[in-house]
Order: sequence, then structure tokens, then C-alpha cells
Amino acid sequence: MKAIRRFTVRPVLPEPLTPLADLARNLRWSWHAETRELFQSVDPDGWQAAGGDPVRLLGAVSAARLAELSGDRRFLRRLAVVTADLDDYVNGGRWYQSHESGAELPAAIAYFSPEFGITAALPQYSGGLGILAGDHLKAASDLGVPLIGVGLLYRHGYFRQSLSRDGWQQEHYPVLDPNELPVSLLRDADGTPARVSLSLPGGRALHAHIWQARVGRVPLLLLDSDVEDNDAPAREVTDRLYGGGSDHRLLQEMLLGIGGVRAVRTYCDLTGHPAPEVFHTNEGHAGFLGLERIRELEGEQGLGFDAAVEAVRAGTVFTTHTPVPAGIDRFERSLVARHFGEGGELPGVPVDRILELGAESYPGGDPGVFNMAVMGLRLAQRANGVSTLHGAVSRGMFAGLWPGFDPGDVPITSVTNGVHAPTWVAPEVVRLGVRQIGPGRTEDALSVGGSRRWDAVADIPDQDVWDLRRVLREQLVQEVRDRLRASWLQRGAAEAELGWVDSVLDPDVLTIGFARRVPSYKRLTLMLRDPERLRRLLLDPDRPVQIVVAGKAHPADDGGKRLVQELVRFADDPRVRHRIVFLPDYGMAMAQKLYPGCDVWLNNPLRPLEACGTSGMKAALNGCLNLSVLDGWWDEWFEPDFGWAIPTADGVGTDEERRDDLEANALYELIEGRVAPRFYDRAGRIGLPVRWIEMVRRTLVSLGPKVLAGRMVREYVERLYAPAALAHRALTPDAARDLAWWKGRVRAAWARVGVDHVEALAAAPVNGTAELGSTLTLRVQVSLDALTPDDVEVQAVAGRVDAQDVIRDGRAFPLKPSVGPDLEGRWVYEGPLALDRTGPFGYTVRILPAHPLLATPAELGLLAGPSETDTAGPGPGVVLR
Repeated sequence: MKAIRRFTVRPVLPEPLTPLADLARNLRWSWHAETRELFQSVDPDGWQAAGGDPVRLLGAVSAARLAELSGDRRFLRRLAVVTADLDDYVNGGRWYQSHESGAELPAAIAYFSPEFGITAALPQYSGGLGILAGDHLKAASDLGVPLIGVGLLYRHGYFRQSLSRDGWQQEHYPVLDPNELPVSLLRDADGTPARVSLSLPGGRALHAHIWQARVGRVPLLLLDSDVEDNDAPAREVTDRLYGGGSDHRLLQEMLLGIGGVRAVRTYCDLTGHPAPEVFHTNEGHAGFLGLERIRELEGEQGLGFDAAVEAVRAGTVFTTHTPVPAGIDRFERSLVARHFGEGGELPGVPVDRILELGAESYPGGDPGVFNMAVMGLRLAQRANGVSTLHGAVSRGMFAGLWPGFDPGDVPITSVTNGVHAPTWVAPEVVRLGVRQIGPGRTEDALSVGGSRRWDAVADIPDQDVWDLRRVLREQLVQEVRDRLRASWLQRGAAEAELGWVDSVLDPDVLTIGFARRVPSYKRLTLMLRDPERLRRLLLDPDRPVQIVVAGKAHPADDGGKRLVQELVRFADDPRVRHRIVFLPDYGMAMAQKLYPGCDVWLNNPLRPLEACGTSGMKAALNGCLNLSVLDGWWDEWFEPDFGWAIPTADGVGTDEERRDDLEANALYELIEGRVAPRFYDRAGRIGLPVRWIEMVRRTLVSLGPKVLAGRMVREYVERLYAPAALAHRALTPDAARDLAWWKGRVRAAWARVGVDHVEALAAAPVNGTAELGSTLTLRVQVSLDALTPDDVEVQAVAGRVDAQDVIRDGRAFPLKPSVGPDLEGRWVYEGPLALDRTGPFGYTVRILPAHPLLATPAELGLLAGPSETDTAGPGPGVVLR
């Protein structure tokens, strides 16, 4: 008989145990070993049954056990210590509070993301974007950064994955009861649930409650549309992550962005938390937050639309995570217009101006769509990619928004992602670190970094490193067997036919891991290009290899599901199933066992389509070596001392089949010729693979401090958040109006701005050559129309030129006005140009808008240069000797 309603009955904690409730509701337990150990001691069997979730544990523990613990002095002493530690962690000063910039740092930052991977006990993530967002919050908490996280509470989360008998992915959407999750309702002063509301076309409304999770010091606000006052479609808006059609997704993103800003305002009003000075949108899904802030400024401070845009841009940071246009959310303009038109949301904000913000108004753009990433870039004065290579890819991908600028001048920087070490480093690795460098220093090294602390790893004896790796591999083998057995039972197998599972994998065999989402560009099945060769690798009598694979395809991606099925069918082969396994339902709990237990982490995307690839970072922190295409973070930090680079066949053009064949062959050769021989080379002292162990050690010493989320968040604070806060403060209402007026004046005049003539005076090249170290003096005549030298910057840009006379790695030299204006608004500029590099050399001249409140001269996307007929323009360049 099925219940018509479900709710949770919780035991009442005895008074001495009441701190357990606060410990369970603060997700710091998910990365704090002492807190987890305390909860495990409450009921070891119950802890296992609860999947390591303290909230579920306390909901199931017996009253008799609680009464017993309330009189257990030893347990109460441990409880007091852990409670005091959390209080000190939450309320004590940390890195941010002692930063030398002090008052220049923002009082608060609102961080918006469509998904957050904090812990498996709060399944609100699908993959890397959510895990990155969760690690960002945790690292911000460790550093004391006053972040407020904003997302959605999905009643079905993402999906749980299983396999059919023939290996086809199947999706399941369990219902999540917020009352059984580590979250609590935000309530108004009178005790009623706080909520936000959006207006929908046709007189409908979308209401949402605000659930709060505590991530250490950081509050995470999650909006939930399953509210009784909503009609049925509105209640389903937050049903599942990345589900539904365009209208459904648009409503999710409106609720995240617009409703999220309203939730932040409500939270700050109720709790006294400082209001955010900076808003950070993690991908374009939350881009509508800028529109809500425009509405606020127009209505509350009386700013016009253009001035409000300037004020919003100043305090906004936008992070793009996708290297391909197909990964960006785009909606039909008519759909957006309907939701923001008459009777819709944001009354008073002109719908035509809203549509302009997301318009693909550049060559190759689609005039019929509204692009969320384009809006995100237009409403953020600061933007970044998530690795150095991805920053370059992003500058090229979005260059159409800055016409005339070289990709290198497009104002998108990069902050390479990091991972939260206390979450992802195995306890055994932490214990070894504590033994080597001490508990306090180990905690600091994992959370904050510091190369000198990581250098201490170099002194760990070889035997200890190898013993640790063997223990972690053995744990993975047992985890794989348990999960594989459960998977086969789900696929319809009988227990009697699964005896072979007990011999799957070997704790002494080289173990390669591959786990991630399954879009085609990540090439899950590249390892299967030559099945016979892979079988030989797996079954090699002297140097065998074993592979653990996991990953989910998007529910709507049948192509990805076919890749999963192809891999599963290969792994089902009785000849190799003890050497290669596919584990369904990849998630945080599995990942925390998988990363430490693998010897090698494999990543073989189509370069440069991997924005960062943080799974390899998590593996590296556990002493696992990376074997990867030079993409994402590996392109930036790879060294032969601690891993291998898979060669890429970049020269084969669009022939993807040939490219895959060549790169698969390179992968096989690396494993056969370099990876496996090094693992099995026991010629060193006492039978240890000394060279392998040294690579493990170099991975920890060299990569450890770099791949930390603490390093990443510090970069965000110093390079993006702090400048954004200063810009926000500078954009007072009057300053915002002045800046908007100035931009309008510059745009109106720009068509008549240009470089009329360029000539070299002193030390002019002779016969096309000049001496290294000499200086050219340039004289330039420019037309500024109604603008003045205060409105522009005139620059000479010089550097080496290629065969097409394109300047590479150019350097800008400012020129100063010397004469002008004449009656037609022309000015003469002069300045020196240092010839500081040998070889083919060239220069050109350009004019850019200039204003003290611009973050970069490229901000307006306006650039003027020499006319095509000016022979003193870019030209063939100057050759230096």
C-alpha cells in the first residue's frame, strides 16, 4: 500500500547532544574528518546505511542510543571539542580578514550557479560545473571570503544512472524531500517561510521558497518552486537539473537570476549580512541577475536604463566554462520577449533593450536568438575563462563582440580552476602528510597552499609512498567489486552467476581511471579504436593494465548513450571483464574512492574543447599521475617529471576519424612503451619502482599548491572581486549617468574617428632595416571629430610580424598630442617607438576610447586605425639586425 503523504519523524535530541544538530546542518562535516568520525561513532552501522549523511543518521538513530550517548563522558568531550572547533572556524579571522588590502575588499560577494556539488548528501549537481561551484564555496569558507551562494533546489536533483541488460543507460529521478536534506527554510520574522515571486505572462505567478545550506562560513540559498500557491507547471520549474524544453529552462534561469537577487536581498534583510558589492555569475545560466539589478537601480535610484547598465557592469564578474558555442544556452527572442513584455517580469525595463543585451549582433550570429553568455559578457565589466588555454579559446569565440580587436586584446582573462583538497584527498594521504609535516601545517597546505609545506613531501620515504599507493588501490578494488555486483543485480543477473566479480581487478596491477560526463568531445571510447590492441594491453602477462571507467550521458543525448553502451559491451566480455569495468551512477561518493585508487588518470578530449578538466587535479592530489591530451589545465602545467602528454593530430583538419585513429595509436604507444614499463620497473632498491615513486612525489610537490581551490579563490579575490568592488563604489548614481552619457557621445562620434597619416621621424629605417636598440619617433595625424584627447588613447602597437604581416605579441606604446585641433578636428600625436626585438618587425597605430572608469580600453568594443590607403599603416614591417 502506497502512502499518500510522506514526512519525517525525528527523535528529540537530549539536551547534552543538541550541538549534534548544528554540526549536522553545517556541511563543513563533508570535508572535516573529525566531525565525520564523531558522527560515525554515534552509530557505525547507521552511518553506513545513511551513506555518511549526518542528517539521515540523526533521523534514524534510536532514542535508546541517544540516551546512552548523553551519559557518555568521552563522547561528550569529543562533541565539545568538535563544536568549539566549528565555532572558531565560522567566527574566527582567516586569510580574507587579515588581507593587506583591507577595506578595498568587497563586504560581500554573491556567487550564482545553476548547480552546486557540495556533498553526495545534497545531490544538486550534474558534473564539473557544479563540483567547481561547490569547491569555490568551500575554499571561500576556508579563506574567510564573505560569499553568498545562490542556486536552485531541484526536487529530483540530476538523475541516477543504471544499465539495462544490454548496457543501455537508464535514468531514474528519485524524489528529494528537503526535510531530509541538510538544509533549512529561511523564515520571515513572524516564522512564515520567506519567499520570492516572479510575474509570468497571462497573469500567472512563480513563487519560490528559499532553503539555506551552511557551507562552513558560507550561506548557500537554494530556491524551490514546489510551493502550494503555484499552479502545477510553476511547481515543476525546479523539478530537475537541466530538464525540460526551452520555456522550462528559461523559467529556471529567470528564477535563478531574478529570483536569486531577490532571495539575497531577503536573506541580508533578515540576517543583517552585508549586502553584496560584487555579483559573480558562474556561466550564463544566471545572467538575468543583471536585469533584476537594473530594475532595482532604475526604480530605487531613478537611474535611466543606460546608467543602470553601467552601475551593474561595474560590480559584476562573469565566468564562462564552455569552449564551444553549442554549450551556451540560447533562447528564441520571441520567447524572451513574451516573458519580459507586457504582463511579464521586470515591468518598466524596456523589452527591446533587454533583447539587445542578448543579441548575436556580430558576423555569423543568429538574429533570431537570445544568447545568455553574450548577455553575461555585456553585463559584466570583468570576465574570465577557467584555464589559460580556455581564456584564449574564449577570446576567439567571443571576438565578434569586440570587432576589429585582435583576439589577444579581447577583455576576457583567465583564472585556472582549482579543487578543494580537504574534500578530495583520501584520509590515508592526509594522515601521511600529518605524520610528515604536522597536523596544523597539513591543514593549511591543503586549504590555502604554500609551496614550502608541500616541499616536505619530498622527504617521505619511498617505501611509505608505495605502501600508501597499494592500500589505496586495494580499497578501490573492493569498492569496484561491490558496485559492479550491485550493477549486475540491477541488470537482472542472479547472485549465483556473479562469482567472477570476486576476481575483478587486482590490487597489484597498474590501474587507469577515466570518469567524466559523456559528450562526444570527451571521447569515452577512444581507448576502443583498436579493440584487439586494448585487449593485449589488459591481458599482458608481464605488464597488465586494468581500467575503471564511469560517466553519465545527458538523458537527451542518444549519441552519448551509444558510447556508454559500446564501452559496457566491451567490458562485459568474459575475456577482459576482470581487467576493465564500467561503473554506473558516477557521483561524488564514487569519485572520492576512484581518484585516490588509480595510478594513472586518463583524459583524451578533442583539443581544445576541454575548458579545464579538474578531475585530473583531484587525482593528482592523491598521488595519481596524469596521462592527458594537452588541454585545459594540463596544457598549462604539464611537465614530464609528473605525467605524460598524449600527442594530438592537429594537422589532419576536419577528418575526425583519422584524428581519432592517430591519437588512439599515440595513447596505446604511451601506455605500452612508457607508462606500464615505468610502473613495473622494480630494478631499484628493495624491489620498488623508484622512478614511478619519484613521479608521484613530483606530482604532489609541484602540482599540489597549484591545483588548489584556495589558490583559485585568492586569484578571484585579488584580480576580479577587489577591482569590481572598487568599480562598484566609484559608480555612484551621478558617476553612472556621466559614464553612460560619455559612452553615448563616443559611440555617436566614432564613425568619424580615424588615423589619417603616420610617418617616422628620427631614426627612420634605411632600406627597410634598423638597428636593434634604436628608437623610431612617430608622428601621427588623427581625426577625433567632436572628441578631445581626454576621450581617447592613441597608441603605436609594435612587434614581430609573420609572413602575412600580422603583428604577433605586440606591445603598445602611448603617443601624446602635440598639435591641434585644426578646424576639422584633426590632432597631431607624437611619441617614441623602441625597436627592442630582432627579426621581421612591424608597427601600426590605433585609437581607443579612454576614461578613468573603464576596466580596459577595449570595453566599448571600439577601435580606429589607419585607412587602407595609408602606406604608413601596418605595411610590410621593418627588419631589425
